[in-house]
Amino acid sequence: MAEYEDYEDNGFFNTSKGSSQDHENFLQFKKIFLPCMYLVVFVCGLLGNSLVLVISIFYQKLKTLTDVFLVNLPLADLVFVCTLPFWAYASMHEWIFGNFMCKTILGIYTMNFYTSMLILTCITVDRFLAVVQATKAYNQQAKWMTRGKIICLLIWVISLLLSLPQIIYGNVLYLDKVICGYHDDGISTVVLATQMTLGFFLPLLTMIVCYSVIIKTLLHARGFQKHRSLKIIFLVVAVFLLTQTPFNLVKLIRSTSWEYYAMTSYHYAITVTEAIAYLRACLNPLLYAFVGLKFRKNFLKLVKDIGCLPYLGVSYQWKSSEDTSKTLSASQNVEATSMFQL
Repeated sequence: MAEYEDYEDNGFFNTSKGSSQDHENFLQFKKIFLPCMYLVVFVCGLLGNSLVLVISIFYQKLKTLTDVFLVNLPLADLVFVCTLPFWAYASMHEWIFGNFMCKTILGIYTMNFYTSMLILTCITVDRFLAVVQATKAYNQQAKWMTRGKIICLLIWVISLLLSLPQIIYGNVLYLDKVICGYHDDGISTVVLATQMTLGFFLPLLTMIVCYSVIIKTLLHARGFQKHRSLKIIFLVVAVFLLTQTPFNLVKLIRSTSWEYYAMTSYHYAITVTEAIAYLRACLNPLLYAFVGLKFRKNFLKLVKDIGCLPYLGVSYQWKSSEDTSKTLSASQNVEATSMFQL
């Protein structure tokens, strides 16, 4: 969390009256902007990821490897967004939840950050296998289901281990106000390098390699789903780049020189880009669940079961589309539909 770094110390900004005033303006901006963004991400992420979890557990029954990932991804994002109200209150006032909660929230936040990013990487590889090696992946579906569950368990364990520095070194700090964070230059460097590698470069590299091969495969395929599949790929990559690149770029620039800590413009940049990066927790349900025909069909069943919407025969249309997709997937065009229909 950018707000738990030690830029609250006004000593950096007291070199002149102008810079001190700029810092005061920044603090006022942060006090309004961050809580609003955190609460928006919290509400949208809570609703979206809860919906995906309910449908995945009660309607899709974990029949495929994709279903396994689509349970763990919203679960990680859901726990992640549940930490945001704590940070929202702390950014408006100060940290009042004590040292134990500080360590706990830091650990939960970090663990689910890594879990979410690593599962996104696994989903990319899963789609690669589903499209490029469709027949082989289908024949080994049961084996991949078992492997997928083991992979998800390993991801959670690895993420917990990676979050240990925040748990161990996280403390309540007393600056110009009480904040929750950790202040250790050596640990901060290791944490930053790990977050950049596993939280940005690994998913990005995986997307570039896998989706490049997928696009090449789809371009040689025939079928009405091909162009929709390509649009989904570009949308997934674009959203990842637009939400994650600015924040990671700012952090990378910051790591080159400590002088940036004394620049008010830098703190504006990292505050805004951090909030944008957290939008992934809201957008993941849309990108990795609602684009699938099967998921949308089950969503309609849920809506019908709870009586929120009259049955208008829409599910029949989706069922027809799904049946058509299955027919194509049994033909030479299997790679054109596997990507779109999760």
